[in-house]
Amino acid sequence: MKDTIILAIESSCDETAAAIVKNGREVLSNIISTQIPLHQKYGGVVPEIASRKHVESILPVIDNALKDAGVSLDEIDAVGVTYGPGLVGALLVGLTAGKSLAYAVSKPIVPVNHIEGHIAANYIEHSELEPPFICLVASGGHSHIVHVKDYQTLEILGQTRDDAAGEAFDKIARALGLGYPGGPAIDKAAKNGNPTAIKFPRVKFDHGSLDFSFSGLKTAVLNYLNQAAQKNETINIDDVSASFQKAVVDVLVDNTLEAAAREGVQKVALAGGVAANSLLREEIQERGRKKGMSVYYPSMILCTDNAAMIGCAAYYEYVAGVRAGLDLNAVPGLKIGKR
Repeated sequence: MKDTIILAIESSCDETAAAIVKNGREVLSNIISTQIPLHQKYGGVVPEIASRKHVESILPVIDNALKDAGVSLDEIDAVGVTYGPGLVGALLVGLTAGKSLAYAVSKPIVPVNHIEGHIAANYIEHSELEPPFICLVASGGHSHIVHVKDYQTLEILGQTRDDAAGEAFDKIARALGLGYPGGPAIDKAAKNGNPTAIKFPRVKFDHGSLDFSFSGLKTAVLNYLNQAAQKNETINIDDVSASFQKAVVDVLVDNTLEAAAREGVQKVALAGGVAANSLLREEIQERGRKKGMSVYYPSMILCTDNAAMIGCAAYYEYVAGVRAGLDLNAVPGLKIGKR
């Protein structure tokens, strides 16, 4: 059977990425040009700066991906490209590059949902993993519990009603003076802190809802910091970080494992930038296995935005016959399961 080679492109936020993926799960190259140093002084991603940097980086990144894989454009079978969700300007850069290359070498375009790409990162890491499974997708812009019924059928069981988990990490890290990105900074500080030092709230909705809410937790932490400052009390940054992180992780793990139990699924996975959090990995692995569940998560490089995950997702769309025309446009608010 002939191998299927996908050129994948990802530019939904502040990473310019391209990859060559064979048969969905074998990564031949995975090039990422990060913009973190550009955005650190602003405490978050500035969309206009991100778009301009994508324009500078996109072609060199694609060229490097092809060279590293030892593959020419004529040898690829399709171009998989992220078209949403994300920052519209950033998305358009990768989308335009992908459509142009596909047109130039007469290859089909495969549209990929960025969030479904994050879920697909688990297929690269774990060759044995097949649907169905429950996946927690947690990042700076998204917090979803998804029932992956098969490669093309995904159902949202729970989602954030306000701040995403990663967004909350960034905001609290900024308040603590830990810098951007906030997730790794808080994770590092928390290792030296006491997770039970401060009692922060965990939100649980009524009527069986698996949704999340982190705005109240964020406010509670900010109030704690303000009150301590007004009283001239010393703030233990490590304890605040550990207590805050534990509150986030408790809710994420509780709802994810409850979703798996309700659906009768024995496999759970993590995806997205917050999936790199060490406590989240430890807690879901320990508690999941106690319930007899198999637990999966990608390596660190596949948790953050990358094109290898897009190539994996594009492969399964490609074999299912999903194609897009040159009129494919960016969809900043694209939902999971929408095509």
